[in-house]
Amino acid sequence: MRDSGRFMILVFAMFCVGCGGLTPDPSAKDITNIAMSNTETSCSAYAGSYKSSVTETASKKTFVGVLNITTSDSKCTFTSNSIPNHDFGDVSFHNTVAAITETFTMTVEPKAASKSTALSLRVDNAIFLNGVKLDLLAAACYGVGGEPLGKEKIGCFETNKPWRYDPMFSGNNFGTDKHNAHTQPDGAYHYHGNPKAMYDTSGKKASGVIGFAADGFPIFGPYIDDKGTIRKVKSGYKLKSGKRKNQQGEGAFPGGSYNGKFVDDYEWDAKNGDLDECNGMTRDGKYGYYVTDAYPWVMKCFKGTPDPSFNK
Repeated sequence: MRDSGRFMILVFAMFCVGCGGLTPDPSAKDITNIAMSNTETSCSAYAGSYKSSVTETASKKTFVGVLNITTSDSKCTFTSNSIPNHDFGDVSFHNTVAAITETFTMTVEPKAASKSTALSLRVDNAIFLNGVKLDLLAAACYGVGGEPLGKEKIGCFETNKPWRYDPMFSGNNFGTDKHNAHTQPDGAYHYHGNPKAMYDTSGKKASGVIGFAADGFPIFGPYIDDKGTIRKVKSGYKLKSGKRKNQQGEGAFPGGSYNGKFVDDYEWDAKNGDLDECNGMTRDGKYGYYVTDAYPWVMKCFKGTPDPSFNK
């Protein structure tokens, strides 16, 4: 029986086109087009092997998504080939899609740090329960690389550089598909914002956990049960008013009014929404981040301490 099992795995590997270097276990759960609904807040609750069969719409190529989640006493490990559990790529990406194996580890019991940690271009933000990572910051700022000459927005790798473009602003044309995602230079698919296919969008029930941030805290979809009423959570961020102000030592200055084109166009106001400055809140004694319809879309900072495995 053991030899037969090895043979089945070998045969599956031979015909697993689109898997990349990671082959799904024959007993893996198929999560193709599944909206996540589990509300367990510990990553350990999601241990298992998962697979999906999807198509890149523009090229009509098929891919097999693979995600394995394992746990130890204190850590969860996500190993994925970066392929989502839904069809994707209704636009032609600048970089060709590839199944790229990546591994991320996080703590089973996250705790709030003494102070939050800012998002960084050097650290991936999160991994979703379909095996695709979240990378909210774009390596693109006004006056760097192709801008302001109208070429591709690239080359801004200094995290604190001012006037960084928000990939979710429609006028910035980051070449993302309808899932707010595209590919990195190595071909890895990743979200820049709201991963809409990951949760039930009907608004009839509270959202479940759809992923985990690098600090181990869960990420929920946008709907909550507010005393019997199902509604979307609201971000505490709002657009600054008036004209943009030149920032000291910034170099190029875009001018114009605050309209959301740049992440610097926003400020957090505790009275403006439900969520804190990291785009999270504590409910039923458990802290989590929430997807929102407005900036910062998923998270703005880490409430806890990001695991080094998320370093790029």
